[in-house]
Amino acid sequence: MESNMLKPNEICDAAVGAGCTKAKLRVSQQAILGMLAGAFIAIGGVVSAVVSHSITNVGLSKFAGGAVFPVGLILVVICGAELFTGNCLMAVPLAGKEIKFGPMIKNWVIVYIFNFVGSVVIAFLVFKAGVFGMNSGKLGGTVIKVASTKAALPFWTAFCSGILCNFLVCLAVWGAFAAKDIVSKVVIIWFPIMAFVTCGFEHCVANMYYLTAGMFAKSNPSFVAASGLSQDKIINGMGILHNLIPVTLGNIVGGVVLVGISYFMVYKHKPAVEKSLTYK
Repeated sequence: MESNMLKPNEICDAAVGAGCTKAKLRVSQQAILGMLAGAFIAIGGVVSAVVSHSITNVGLSKFAGGAVFPVGLILVVICGAELFTGNCLMAVPLAGKEIKFGPMIKNWVIVYIFNFVGSVVIAFLVFKAGVFGMNSGKLGGTVIKVASTKAALPFWTAFCSGILCNFLVCLAVWGAFAAKDIVSKVVIIWFPIMAFVTCGFEHCVANMYYLTAGMFAKSNPSFVAASGLSQDKIINGMGILHNLIPVTLGNIVGGVVLVGISYFMVYKHKPAVEKSLTYK
């Protein structure tokens, strides 16, 4: 009887195939799919903030936000889109010499840029739609506080948090390769993504939304007042770079090393001794 899921070694083969397909996408495809992924993740950020911002219990608030945030990656995986953090798994076919370094980096750069574009578009539309005015502007104040807190994180805190985040995100993507039906894909995606959001780990594409949403929100004096922050503590343009650089680097380490290369070494790498025995 055929199994309803792939075995771990078969997941590795699926990841190789997916990475090879991504490397062959045209620039226009990478750009459009990258923008969609940024928009999908941003929507997850919006609904997470709406659900959690008025819950006073910290643990419950974080869990409520984490429970709905996975909609972003679910849309990416099922509807199809190019997400920078998930594309860190292209390191698997790279390690197996199935793709070259150049096409992988090209994909990463284009997808990263257009993930940012998609995130900013959603942040702007949500701001203009009046969503931040919810609960007498309290949501707008929360948006500013979240963005400002992220922008003020020390380099190594943001870096290590980024590693943990994309460890979980790439495990969600990796696990989704195993599933052969939509319900199973949703389930395996939901748990790791819920975990990273509830723990407050840093995701560069999600932060593209959170940070720019904070920039839009701070243009409204009532939102600034609701945030309770002094002017010198509120996010600025440099704060975006201060967060995204270490978080992006951490996300790369978490996805490439802890997931991609780890599974490559287990299922694809053949030590020199084993290769010589095979040839004999």
